[in-house]
Order: sequence, then structure tokens, then C-alpha cells
Amino acid sequence: MADSAETVKKTIETAKASAEKVTNQAEKMQAAGANAFREGMDKSVAGFAELNAESKKNLDAMVASATAAQKGAETLSAASLAYGKKSWEDGVAAAQSLAAARSVQEMVELQTAWAKSAAETYLSEVTKMTDVFTASVKDSFKPINERVTATVEKFQAAR
Repeated sequence: MADSAETVKKTIETAKASAEKVTNQAEKMQAAGANAFREGMDKSVAGFAELNAESKKNLDAMVASATAAQKGAETLSAASLAYGKKSWEDGVAAAQSLAAARSVQEMVELQTAWAKSAAETYLSEVTKMTDVFTASVKDSFKPINERVTATVEKFQAAR
């Protein structure tokens, strides 16, 4: 009976030791899992923060692009309006001078001079508006191009 008691005692001690080992292993696994979860969450939060910052930069670039486009459209509109007004005034002045012409020869000379001046003014205005339009498009795309370049560089650096 003493042997049985001793065997039971040893079995209980072995079971306790095994239970402590299992408990220690479980605690280590739980701590490792919690740590991995925490690290994953920290990385996710950092990723979302970076994504949010990039989205804000993209939105700022879109606003800057729209603002530049609006300024270009305003400049073109003002130039077009000014040209239309000047063209109208020049046409009225030409009509008045044509009406005051004393001969057909003078009328033809005045008409030729006005047509030449009107054509030169038109070509000058078209060139000026083309330059304004080109500059406006370039200014409008500049913020977006900068964001695309920054994004490409970031992706290439991540490779």
C-alpha cells in the first residue's frame, strides 16, 4: 500500500509539473499572440495614418489644380472680353471712317488698312490666348504631376 501511495504521489507530482509546463507554454503563446496582434494593429494604424496623409496631399493637389485651371479660365475670359470690346470699338471706328470717305479709292484704302489691322490684332490675340491656355494647362497639371511623381518614387523605394 505504501508503494501504491508513493506511486500516486509521484503521478500527482508529475501531473503538477506537466500542468505547470502546459500553463507556462500557454502563457507564453498567449503573450506572443497578444504581442503579434498589438504589432499588427500598430502597423495597421500607421498604414492608415500614412494613407490618410497621402489622401490629404492628393486632395490638396486636386484643389491646387482646380484653382490654377480657374485662374486660367478667368484670364482667358477677361482677355476674350477685352478683345471683343476692342474689336467692336475698332469696327465702329472703321465704319465711321468709311462713312466719312470722300471717294471710292479712299474707302478701299481705309477698308484695306482696317482689314490688315484687324487680322494682325486677331492673330496677336490668338497667339496670346494660346500662350495663356498653354500656361494654364501646365499650371493645372503641375500639382497632380508632382503627386504622381512622389507616389511613384514612394513605390519604387518600397520595392
